[in-house]
Amino acid sequence: MKEFDEYLAMVNQAIANLRLPERPAGLYDPIRYTLDCGGKRLRPVLALAACHAMGKEPMTAVHQAIAIEMFHNFTLLHDDVMDNADVRRGRPTVHKRWNMETAILSGDAMLTTSTMLLAIKAGEHLASALDLFNGTAMNVYEGQQYDMDFENRLDVTVEEYMEMIRLKTSVLLGCACGMGALMADADFDSQLQFFNYGVNLGLAFQLQDDYLDTYGNPETFGKAIGGDILNDKKTWLLIMALKEDEKGIVKSLIGKNDNPEEKIEKIRGVYDSLGLPDRIHELIRAYIDSAIACLDQINMQPEARSFFIDLALKSATRNK
Repeated sequence: MKEFDEYLAMVNQAIANLRLPERPAGLYDPIRYTLDCGGKRLRPVLALAACHAMGKEPMTAVHQAIAIEMFHNFTLLHDDVMDNADVRRGRPTVHKRWNMETAILSGDAMLTTSTMLLAIKAGEHLASALDLFNGTAMNVYEGQQYDMDFENRLDVTVEEYMEMIRLKTSVLLGCACGMGALMADADFDSQLQFFNYGVNLGLAFQLQDDYLDTYGNPETFGKAIGGDILNDKKTWLLIMALKEDEKGIVKSLIGKNDNPEEKIEKIRGVYDSLGLPDRIHELIRAYIDSAIACLDQINMQPEARSFFIDLALKSATRNK
């Protein structure tokens, strides 16, 4: 096995080597712009590492890994349109730098490009790879719809929220892990356990994001703290507070942003009084433990197992 940064370098080089057409520039320049924004590249790294762990050279799965990263960035581009977001990864979103129509069309092109990349050198695994990829894509769309449905509801349950983030976020990490194992000719049970590892890792990852948006350091987290609170976003923290806040402080502040700093301070105070920071970290650790338990069902070298355990543990304590 290699270090995370070594797999990341392979991913970044593969993205740099993509030969997108030059014209029409209005279609392809926004795609280059989106990919150049970087990001954690966690999904393609997981695909390469899973392939390596199952005994094949990591580059065996490189086209499928980049396909998943392309798809992920497509979803972010369209998410920004739906949310009317101004900034992504410290730069203007595509629909702000260009326009709404360009963002939609370039996003469509990214989706199609991702399926084209997936097929490259897939060989006998093509049908299975497409089944995994397309099934995951439909899950992501379902999760996005649930997320939009939740915007106008105050009765969202924790169970509903966890299912939403499983679909919208976690299954794509599972797909990346399973795809890497598939391209390495791993048996179906190993593919499934890798998929489940990725799903549990994704759940922990999203819950940590929820925590950092309220309690993180803006200098390391990369954006202003409290955005979820100001947008009344149904996170695990807000859902639990709405359920347990007997004084109704949180509910009374929903939809009110005339004093943003005061709103953040008051709602964070309710979170603190309910012990939610500690409780969300207990939940994060539970998902990390579940992810690690999946690794116990996969026949791999100790070095490979250690790589995925370390990655999971770091996800639970990251600050950005």
